[in-house]
Amino acid sequence: MTKVIHGTVHGRTIVLAEDLGLADGQEVEVSVRAVPASPTRRPGEGFVRTEGALADDPHWDAIMAEVQRARKLERRLPLEGP
Repeated sequence: MTKVIHGTVHGRTIVLAEDLGLADGQEVEVSVRAVPASPTRRPGEGFVRTEGALADDPHWDAIMAEVQRARKLERRLPLEGP
């Protein structure tokens, strides 16, 4: 099995961006290539690139409609009168 997975180096540890799907203790061979930083990348650019990714998705529209209904529910306790 060969996979390309991104990770971040912290000292002598590499934290992977996703699970490898291998058993704990499985021996592996690692080849490391540094990913150059993109000089054109600005904060928030990732959000802009994914904007509209779920547009016109009926499943996602139903989830968001439920979230909106839940947010509009009255959550305050009624005031007790004299």
